[in-house]
Amino acid sequence: MTLLDLKDLETHLWEAAHIITGPIDASDYKTYIFPILFFKRICDVYDEELEKAIKETGGDAEMAKAPMFHRIDIPEGCHWDDVIAHTQDVGLHLKEAFNKIEQANENLYGIFGDASWTNKDRLSDELLITLLGHFNKYHLGVNEVRNDDMGRAYEYLIKRFADKANKKAGEFYTPRSIVRLLVNILDPKVGESIYDPACGTGGMLLETIHHVAENGGDPRSLTLKGQEKNLTTEAIARMNLFLHGQEDFQIVRGDTLLEPKFLQNDQLEQFDCVIANPPFSLKEWGYNKWSSDPYARNVYMVEDPDVSSEDPEKTKLVRKTFLAPKTNGDFAWIQHMLASVKEDGRMAVVLPHGVLFRGGSELEIRKQLLLSNQLEVVIGVAQNLFYGTGIAACILVLRKDRTPVQQKDGTVVNAPVLFINAEDIFTKGRAQNTLSNDQSDEIYDLYIKAKNEGQEIIGQSRWVPFAEIEENEFNLNIARYVQKPLEQETMTLEQALSDFTTKMADLEKAELELETLLKAQGFKIKDVG
Repeated sequence: MTLLDLKDLETHLWEAAHIITGPIDASDYKTYIFPILFFKRICDVYDEELEKAIKETGGDAEMAKAPMFHRIDIPEGCHWDDVIAHTQDVGLHLKEAFNKIEQANENLYGIFGDASWTNKDRLSDELLITLLGHFNKYHLGVNEVRNDDMGRAYEYLIKRFADKANKKAGEFYTPRSIVRLLVNILDPKVGESIYDPACGTGGMLLETIHHVAENGGDPRSLTLKGQEKNLTTEAIARMNLFLHGQEDFQIVRGDTLLEPKFLQNDQLEQFDCVIANPPFSLKEWGYNKWSSDPYARNVYMVEDPDVSSEDPEKTKLVRKTFLAPKTNGDFAWIQHMLASVKEDGRMAVVLPHGVLFRGGSELEIRKQLLLSNQLEVVIGVAQNLFYGTGIAACILVLRKDRTPVQQKDGTVVNAPVLFINAEDIFTKGRAQNTLSNDQSDEIYDLYIKAKNEGQEIIGQSRWVPFAEIEENEFNLNIARYVQKPLEQETMTLEQALSDFTTKMADLEKAELELETLLKAQGFKIKDVG
C-alpha cells in the first residue's frame, strides 16, 4: 500500500467522481462518493485496530474482534474486502453491508444515506467494480492518512462538488471564508456548546473545532449539535465530523422550524454559540404552526400603551406574538436561533439584505430585537458570493447580555450597533465572486478594531447610536449609516490654467477640422472675423 499526502489524496478522490460522470448528475456526486469513501475509511481503520488488538490479546484473532477494541464495529461479511469480492449484484451487496453496519452501530444509523445502489440503469456492476477498484488503490487507515488530512480532503471534495452542482450547492455549502468570519466573531471557547440549526454538511461546526485548536484549546471539550432537513446532507455532515476525528457530537435530521430536535424539559435547549446560514427567504416555513408555537420563539415582552397606572413612571409589559411573513421565513430563523441562545450567549447568522429594511411584520420583529438591546453587529458582504443566488447577503451578530450605555446626563440607553460595509472586499470572478481567507480576515479586522479599540474606518465601519436607528424607524440599511466619502478632484491654479489651455487648443483644432470638412462638401463658410 502507498502512503498518500494531502494533494495526492485530493486528486485521488476527485478522480473517483469522474468515474460516475454521465450516469450520475453532478449535483448527486456527493450522494454516491461520500458513502463509499466513508466505508473504505472505517474498514481500513478497523483493520488497523484489529492488528493492534491481536497483538494485545496474544494472537487471539477472535477476541480481537470484540467491540471494546473498535470505535466502529464491522459485522461479519460486511467488510470492504467482502464487498469488492463480488462481481455480480455489486450494488445489492454494498447496500446490505451499509445496512448491517448501521444496525451494528447505533451512532451510525442512516449515515450511508439513501442512494439507489441497486439501480443498474444508473450503476451497472461494471461501473461499481471500476469505482470500488479505484478506491481500493490506496489504504485509507489512520496510519496512512491522518484525521486532519482526511478531514481536509473531505472538505476539498465538498467544495469541488459544490462548484459542480452550482445553484443546487446553496442547499448544503457555505463558502468557507464566510464561515471563518462568523466563527472568528463568535470566538468559541474551550468547553462551550455550539449549535447550527441548518448545519448542511457540518462546515460551521467543523470551523469551530479548527478555531479552538488554532487557539491552543482542546476541541474535544466542545459540545457540537446540528440539525439538517435533507437526509443525504445530514448523513454527509456526520461522515464529515467522523472523518475529522470527532466522536462527541450530535447531528440529527428534521425540519428545525417545524420540529426542533434539541429540547430540554419540553423547551428549546440553549447554547453558548448559535451559528447558521439558513436557506434564504424560505416560502413554506411553517407559518400556521408558529401562530401558536409551543416554544414561544415568536413571543416578546412589549409595553402596553392601553394600561393605566397610578405611578406614571411604571410601565406594564405584556406578552405579544410577532410572526415572520407567511411566505418568507428569514426572521423565523432569527427567532429560533435567538431562543436557542443562553442568557450570556451569542449568535451569528447569514441572511439576505432584505431583513435589514423590509417592512410589515419583519419591521416589527426587527424593532423588538433592537429595543431588547440584543443586536450588536450588521455586516454587509459582496454580491454573488453564495451558490444558488447572486444577491448580496448580510451577517447579523446578536448577544443577549449587551450592556446598556449610561449617558452624561445619567440616562441609560441601548448600546450602539456596529455597521460594517464590506461590499467592496472580494475577488471578482466570471461566474461567481469569491472571498479569500485574507479578505475574510480583513473584514474581521474591521470588527476587532471597532469593538476592542473603538476605531471606526470612514466608509467601512461605524458605531451607530440607538437613537439614530430609532429616528430611521428601525431601518438597518447599511448605506444609511456607513457612506463612502465622495472623491473630489482637487488641482492647483497652474494645473487648472494648463488644463484650460489644452482644452481650448483641442477646441480650435476641432473647429478647423469641421470647417475643412464642410468646405469639402460644398458649404460656404462665412468669415465672421
